[in-house]
Amino acid sequence: MDLQQMRYVVAVAETLNFTRAAERCDVVQSSLSHRIAGLERELGVQLFARSSRRVELTSAGVAFLVGARECLAAADRAVADAAAATGVVRGRLAVGVIVTTAAVDVPDLLRRYRDQHPHVNVRLRAGGSDELVAAIRTGELDIAFLGLPEGEEPPGVESLVLDHDAHVLVVAAGHPLAGASRVALREIVAETFVDFTEGTPARAQSDRAFAAAGLARDVAYEAGFAELIPRLVARGLGVAMLPSAFIRPLAAADPEIALVPLVDGPRRIESLAWSRFNPSPATRAMLDVLGVSATPRPGAGPAAD
Repeated sequence: MDLQQMRYVVAVAETLNFTRAAERCDVVQSSLSHRIAGLERELGVQLFARSSRRVELTSAGVAFLVGARECLAAADRAVADAAAATGVVRGRLAVGVIVTTAAVDVPDLLRRYRDQHPHVNVRLRAGGSDELVAAIRTGELDIAFLGLPEGEEPPGVESLVLDHDAHVLVVAAGHPLAGASRVALREIVAETFVDFTEGTPARAQSDRAFAAAGLARDVAYEAGFAELIPRLVARGLGVAMLPSAFIRPLAAADPEIALVPLVDGPRRIESLAWSRFNPSPATRAMLDVLGVSATPRPGAGPAAD
């Protein structure tokens, strides 16, 4: 068994197609199929169930895939550590970003990082703060930019607050409240709301504000991504509350929506999060570009599952 065979297995498992897996691995399909078949003979189990139209992992394949990914990650880390010992940062850096990130200009940050460390392969992943934190804990991500309700810390990871922000009310340009100097939650509780999906940190910021005020509202439209919310508001389907740093640049270019300051609206923090256990050289290099120390807090160790 060797690492290349493991890479082939992972590629087939992720594409569920031998042809696409071979293209990803830059090898002819017959060679990839032959190596996987040889591995199956060595292991004495079938990793994939194959037909002319389908490829699926067997139960043995599912079990093998976990260890294969761990082995490949360890091998990549060994190469990166060896390079780092000579002063060269190599390897992979997986970065998670919420769409509403405003505290850091992520494209500019990545440009500065590339200029300093051109041998690092950077992968970006967008998602909700909760799923990004979970991905850091499992090793799928190295670092992430989050948005959380004020006073909340992401569990099981190192984190640093980057900025504080207040939400503003977003209404259609023709809404009666458009142009108001400011409003309180009790003045808008009867409105129909557009918001993020229930159960996400982005939604929790607004839910907690209304709960703290002793108010209950109607959320008629739930959106899985932030860009859709102002578009729904512009069509008169409801009002919304969004972080000011995110929505102000969009509103400045969109005459169909208007922003109104909130007296007692939600507040959020933007945070940087990374693994508290043995950050990779590429992660440490990104923290250096950000001017952040990678030294964990006293008592910090690997997060428990």
